[in-house]
Amino acid sequence: MNYFNTGSILIGQTVRQMAVESSEGIGSKGTLWLVGGAAAFVGLGTFVYSNGYIVFNNTPDKSVLSKSVVADAEKDVPLASTEGNPPAKEDEATSSSASEPAELPAIPGHAPYLLIGAGTASFAAFRAIRANDSTAKILVIGEEDFLPYMRPPLSKELWFSDDKEKVNDLKFQQWNGKREDSFYCKPSELPIKEKGGVAVLSGHQVVRLDVHKKTVTLDDGTKITYDKCLIATGGNPRNLPEIEKAGSDVMERVTLFRNIKDFKRLDEATQTAKSVAIIGGGFLGSELACALGKRGKEIGAKVTQFFPEAGNMGRVLPEYLSKWTTNKVESEGVDVITGVVLKSASLNTDTNQVALTLSNGAEVLADHVVVAVGLEPNTALSITSGLEVDDRLGGYRVNAELEARRDVWVAGDASCFYDMKLGRRRVEHHDHAVVSGRLAGENMTGAAKPYWHQSMFWSDLGPNVGYEAIGIVDSSLETVGVFAKATEKDTPKAVVEATGESIRSTTEEAGARKGEVRDINFKGFFTNRAITSVTFNMSYSLILILLLIGCPSQAPTTSTAEPPVQSSTEDYGKGVVFYMKDETVVGIVLWNVFNRMPIARRVIKEGKQYSDLSELAKLFSLYDKED
Repeated sequence: MNYFNTGSILIGQTVRQMAVESSEGIGSKGTLWLVGGAAAFVGLGTFVYSNGYIVFNNTPDKSVLSKSVVADAEKDVPLASTEGNPPAKEDEATSSSASEPAELPAIPGHAPYLLIGAGTASFAAFRAIRANDSTAKILVIGEEDFLPYMRPPLSKELWFSDDKEKVNDLKFQQWNGKREDSFYCKPSELPIKEKGGVAVLSGHQVVRLDVHKKTVTLDDGTKITYDKCLIATGGNPRNLPEIEKAGSDVMERVTLFRNIKDFKRLDEATQTAKSVAIIGGGFLGSELACALGKRGKEIGAKVTQFFPEAGNMGRVLPEYLSKWTTNKVESEGVDVITGVVLKSASLNTDTNQVALTLSNGAEVLADHVVVAVGLEPNTALSITSGLEVDDRLGGYRVNAELEARRDVWVAGDASCFYDMKLGRRRVEHHDHAVVSGRLAGENMTGAAKPYWHQSMFWSDLGPNVGYEAIGIVDSSLETVGVFAKATEKDTPKAVVEATGESIRSTTEEAGARKGEVRDINFKGFFTNRAITSVTFNMSYSLILILLLIGCPSQAPTTSTAEPPVQSSTEDYGKGVVFYMKDETVVGIVLWNVFNRMPIARRVIKEGKQYSDLSELAKLFSLYDKED
């Protein structure tokens, strides 16, 4: 049916009827027709127009067409062809690139903060940077294939742990046991991190540093520019010429102990070795001697340690304490040979062992050899960067703010810094790496702070003997030692069990509180000079005995005087040793005394002269009432 024609007929009939009614007069009936007709006309007109059946000027508006009409109309419209139409291709490419972004380079070409080295100093530095610049973008470049980790457990508790999984997994690798790998972002993602981040580029070495162009070159030729740079390259373990000249057959049986790979290699080698030799009597050598001595007892292996000093850690501890330490190491099952140096090394083909000839004519045969004779600061970048290396102490020379050149800082083992209290120094310990790394990070963000904080170091000879030290601890200085009987709580093992922390690093400034100064009694007072005075307080109802074993009858006037010869059976359970220079305490060793480092740091910082150290020793609370 044609709705348009029907509508026209109806309208026409209605109009004619209205006309007829009008001719007869408008009565009540006429009025009704008139109103009804008008309403019908308006309603019908609205219906046909709104549905598009009446169109003005023959220009249909698609917006008012019915859905079926629109669909039919769109079927008749051909799709636009993209062939030969560059603009359409460009739009399509843009849409594609928006959904699939271009791949980022694996190594960014620029880093606002570039840290060379992925050890403790770098870790402390990027924490300080992020604390002061929350959107900082930091790239850390490390030669090892591991994320930043702490080295101290490698020569300490890992060897004494009954948790074999801990040894295998090295859980301390994540610094505090809680931080996950996800803390770090991928190097490729660093440039697009709006809120900043820290990326670690592992397995790469920086071989060139251009301080003028602010550019570093990696071992694969990649160049990276920077705004601020930190050198925290640490050090490399020293070897002995006699070992180096012995050839590859000997070197295959030698460990230069420094990192995780060295730990794993030595751990594996000593599982089956029947004899192990350790060269060096310092911190690392003595710690490893105790650790391997314990293992030797378990598997029936012989462990030998030799060095040129008169006792273990002889360059640090006064001779009486050094010799006591040697007795302690020997009690762990180690054969210690003092006062000798290595003359030659070779492979004994009959026994397939390394033959070590000593200066006293003795020969030591070993299945495996550990060389622990110190570190050589890694200053290889000085050749290309032009940075100054200290010819006496080694390491990059930096100012009190740890800056070597403009926008280049150095921290950790590789820095030779100016200490405002103790002069120019270079320190190779964990706590110094934390302190200097943090300071460098703060200064990289504009702090301009000088180095004033005295770092400490610690060493453990197994789980029962440990000491902490600060300042200049040199056995050639005059020393005064105060000792007391130790309790079960006065051991490194007890401290770890009580605190849950194996890393004894205290980097906050603290001082002796008034409540820490109290009257105490001295049971032993040992010195390498005459005792000037000893103060007793008889407030405790105890029988006090002053042990002056082997003290010289006259006071030596210089630090070169012979120290007293102490009984090898004397038990130095716990105590404090003061290192003196011009009546000033320049160094302190806390022997099995823990949680007192803030006091020692305060003493060094004040730099006062002392003629009587008995009152000073009271600060360290060696004696409890139950003693």
